[in-house]
Order: sequence, then structure tokens, then C-alpha cells
Amino acid sequence: MGLLMWLVVGGIIGWLASIVMRTDGQQGLFLNIIVGIVGAFIGGLIFGHGEMNDNVFSAPALIAAFLGAVILLAIVNLIRRGRLR
Repeated sequence: MGLLMWLVVGGIIGWLASIVMRTDGQQGLFLNIIVGIVGAFIGGLIFGHGEMNDNVFSAPALIAAFLGAVILLAIVNLIRRGRLR
């Protein structure tokens, strides 16, 4: 059940972050999931909210995952285009 929750929550968080960063048209479902999961990892490292690993989805953990996904997409935009959107 934990893997399924990571995929669903990761997809939603990645999708929301891609809307904020205006990369939604360039990404599909698979990339949204990857961005959400990697963003959750980055957000956990930066903001220190690792509760999502224990299948406890708290608001601070979800916000940290979202911010981590936005940071990830900003870094990707910098590398691909040389500028932020």
C-alpha cells in the first residue's frame, strides 16, 4: 500500500508543481510522478519533514514535498533553458 500512496501523492504533487512552474504541457503522468517523488525527497532533506516515509501524510510533509518539487523543476528549467520561468 505504501508504494501505491507514493505514486498517487507523488503524481498529484508533481502535477501541482508543474502547473506552478508552467511546465505542465511538457510533462506526462510518468514525469509528474517522478517529479513529485524526487521533490518529496528534496523537500524532506531541506525542510526536515520525513513523515511521508512512514505513510503519515501531514500538512507540513506535503508542503515540503511540494516545495521540493518546485525547487526541482526550477533547477531543471535553469539547466534546460538557462533561466527561470
